[in-house]
Amino acid sequence: MPAQKSLAEWLAYLESIHPTTIELGLERVLEVYQRLNIDFSSSQVIIVGGTNGKGSTCAMVEQGCLLAGKTVGVYSSPHLMEYTERVRVNGQSLNEQQHVDAFAQVEAVRAATSLTYFEFGTLAALCLLAQQGLDVVLLEVGLGGRLDAVNIVEPDLSVITSIDLDHQDWLGGTREKIAFEKAGILRQGGPAIISEPQPPQSLLQQIADKQVQALFQGQDFALTPQPSNSQLLQWRGKQQFSQLPSTQLHPANAATALAVLEWLQFELSASQVAQLLENTRLSGRFQSLRQKPNLVIDVAHNPQSTGWLAEQIQQQHYAKLHLVVGMLADKDIAASLAPLLSLADNWYCASLTVPRGAKASQLHAVIGNGECFDLVGTAIEQALFNAGEEDLIVVFGSFYTVSAALTMHNNVD
Repeated sequence: MPAQKSLAEWLAYLESIHPTTIELGLERVLEVYQRLNIDFSSSQVIIVGGTNGKGSTCAMVEQGCLLAGKTVGVYSSPHLMEYTERVRVNGQSLNEQQHVDAFAQVEAVRAATSLTYFEFGTLAALCLLAQQGLDVVLLEVGLGGRLDAVNIVEPDLSVITSIDLDHQDWLGGTREKIAFEKAGILRQGGPAIISEPQPPQSLLQQIADKQVQALFQGQDFALTPQPSNSQLLQWRGKQQFSQLPSTQLHPANAATALAVLEWLQFELSASQVAQLLENTRLSGRFQSLRQKPNLVIDVAHNPQSTGWLAEQIQQQHYAKLHLVVGMLADKDIAASLAPLLSLADNWYCASLTVPRGAKASQLHAVIGNGECFDLVGTAIEQALFNAGEEDLIVVFGSFYTVSAALTMHNNVD
């Protein structure tokens, strides 16, 4: 190995040193974490778990911290375009050299301990964030919660966004089993914010057993349409605001973020809350890349998120709808596509050329019509060729699918 590796060389190395992509368990990663002497004692650490909405919630909390004049760092995954997206400090990605230096720090103390790509990257991210001496540190869970590498850190606040069927091979095939894994980020006697509107019994039991001081969406806080004007929103938490603008994020995630900001005791004004709702954006979440035809990308990849995507599509004005989909084979493809099947006759199924990628033919077998393509880019090109100026094209199904769409869009630009 070269003494000075580039970021690309480091990432290739991380992929080569562990036999599996995922290995649940905290013993190995905790051992290396302790050797690194990472110290977050000067920061308020918030761990954010859940099936959907983690990234959106973190993005709005991040913007709220900056509005309140606080320093803030975010660790999130996966990335869409560049690995450096995974760590942000005060809204900005750190540079490649900083990541390289952090990887070297982890490697220097790892010794014979085997780490997965995600575990190694998580430890490097924790090094980077701890070095910054930040007021607030937001850590997004990668998979599950209880046995996720992020859970080695002791949080000041635990947040659970939503609970739906995803990663069933690892977390279990029911919401009850998945909720138990998500509840692993809760701490004995600690505070928590629960966004899931219908918490499974296993989550409620963990909250009771651990004597968690939990705030629940709908009960303790809510962001809902204004009774007199459904185009506007009203917030009910410790503070109450009305006449708020709509948000591009799912309202449940925006509400969770506002509850977190209140827990942090950041006294935001009504105008600042309005600014957050209006301006917070997250790449790959119902994001429009072009007009005439309107081309939208969305990372929706499980039944809950595709249900939300279907609702968003039905609020748009268009002549015809074209759906381009590429998914991972370990997702519940049939249940994820179900909310969208009645919306479009024009389907473009794309194979994902990654180890876990589903073949276009697998998607086509569920949908029952449409064309099959070897690449996402080719599918998008065909959709653009077929679509009229007043049509809507939606590309969805995976972070990999959206990444391919963004790459194609950036190359055209």
